[in-house]
Amino acid sequence: MALILLVEDDRIITAALRRTLTDAGHVVHAVSRAREALDILADHPPTLILLDLGLPDMDGTDALRLIRSVSDVPVVVATARKSENAIIHLLHAGADDYVTKPFSGEHILARIDAVLRRYSSGAADENSTITVGPLVIARSERCVSMNGEAIKLTRREYDVLTYLAERVGQVVSRQELMTEVWRQPRIGEEQTIDVHLSWLRRKLGETAAEPRMLRTIRGVGVMMVDPG
Repeated sequence: MALILLVEDDRIITAALRRTLTDAGHVVHAVSRAREALDILADHPPTLILLDLGLPDMDGTDALRLIRSVSDVPVVVATARKSENAIIHLLHAGADDYVTKPFSGEHILARIDAVLRRYSSGAADENSTITVGPLVIARSERCVSMNGEAIKLTRREYDVLTYLAERVGQVVSRQELMTEVWRQPRIGEEQTIDVHLSWLRRKLGETAAEPRMLRTIRGVGVMMVDPG
């Protein structure tokens, strides 16, 4: 059971989602405006936020950025935007996952369950530190640093980096990342993995053309190496 903050201004959709989520055993707190969600987030943090982008008081992407500025709570975005650039923009703004409208109750429940499993798995990690050359991952605080300088990562970037860092010297396929990090047999656009790897490389101070730690094995996957 999870406490889900539903941010949706359409009453019909709200009623349908509330029924679907409640029948699945979740507790739902529904609001129709982004600012209401931010107030609740400060006083009564939910387990997960289901955020519609078409809100009357604020652009949904702006709302997502504000949420990310104050909280690391998982966010699943519901959007009518289907272009690759729009989805990448949402992921970059801090979404953990997304569904495109229209969607079924079974679909949204599957997405929410997948995100909650990832979050629960991350929260259950032992209080240990992973060190790969100059890279240090403090799992208890979910903090990452390179050469002593803190690196700010999104939740998904952190999950991908940690998964690879736990397997230094091993080639990890895109399919494995889909199933073990995204917790899905497939994702909407496979390019999402490449986008996250690109963001990670930039934050680690490297590029695909000149890799130091994240090396692409063409036709196979990606491997983290210790730069020595």
